Amino acid sequence: MSGWRYALRIGVVLTCLAGAGLGAAVPAGAAAAFSTELSGLPDEFTAGDRAETLSAVVSRTDGGGCVKVRWSMLLRVQGLRLDQVTVDRVEDSGSFPLEIRTEGDTARLTDRDLDPGVLCPGRTVTARYRVAFAGDVGRGRVSFAAEAYDPQLRLLARQTADRQVVGEEASAAPTEATPEPTERSAEPTEPATEEPVADEPSSEAAVVEPPPPGAAGRPASTSGGFGVVQVAFLLGGLLVFLGAGLLLRMRRLLRPDREAPEFARPARARW
Repeated sequence: MSGWRYALRIGVVLTCLAGAGLGAAVPAGAAAAFSTELSGLPDEFTAGDRAETLSAVVSRTDGGGCVKVRWSMLLRVQGLRLDQVTVDRVEDSGSFPLEIRTEGDTARLTDRDLDPGVLCPGRTVTARYRVAFAGDVGRGRVSFAAEAYDPQLRLLARQTADRQVVGEEASAAPTEATPEPTERSAEPTEPATEEPVADEPSSEAAVVEPPPPGAAGRPASTSGGFGVVQVAFLLGGLLVFLGAGLLLRMRRLLRPDREAPEFARPARARW
């Protein structure tokens, strides 16, 4: 009977490990069910009165329930100042209130309220931003990071992009006629003031910033509805319950052998 006892214990342990592994693997795969895209970005921004409208779209492809979304835009500039950039979050009803926090050349613009839309499987939620640059901008670069959070400030998805910003003077400089060579053309000229684009940091390094307050340390996960995660936890609990029942059953079967009456033992054992 000891062999059955050990086999039963090993089965219960393997069942618990399988349930725990399934419960841990499902949320990791569910986090990839959200995705965000940035659209409407021009090849480069032109400084002046012209404003460009870019859109951040978040979608959900798993079978979970519906969830509300809070948007946060991380903005970083290079070669220009933050006060030379104007960003307005707009909806169909007009401007959407934002909470703005700045630090150095970085600004975070977070929605004060949840987005009016609802994110469900097969549906999307869109945030629109109107971006404009002051006319005195020469040449620079701007990086965007659109982040979608759930009502508990857990990050659902993130998308980044960066573009060059060109002012009127910088855009007109290449069209000026070059001077004709003279006898002094062999003399060294002043080095160009324009920095090569290769020296500028990439967009991924430019947008690595902490999430808005309350989101630090919280993993991305699904929320709302009865989905695969809840089914996995229920399956694990059921397997553990069955294993405990088998242990109790085996204990009852083994108890009569341990408490056998004395007259049933061999004569040698009684002496």
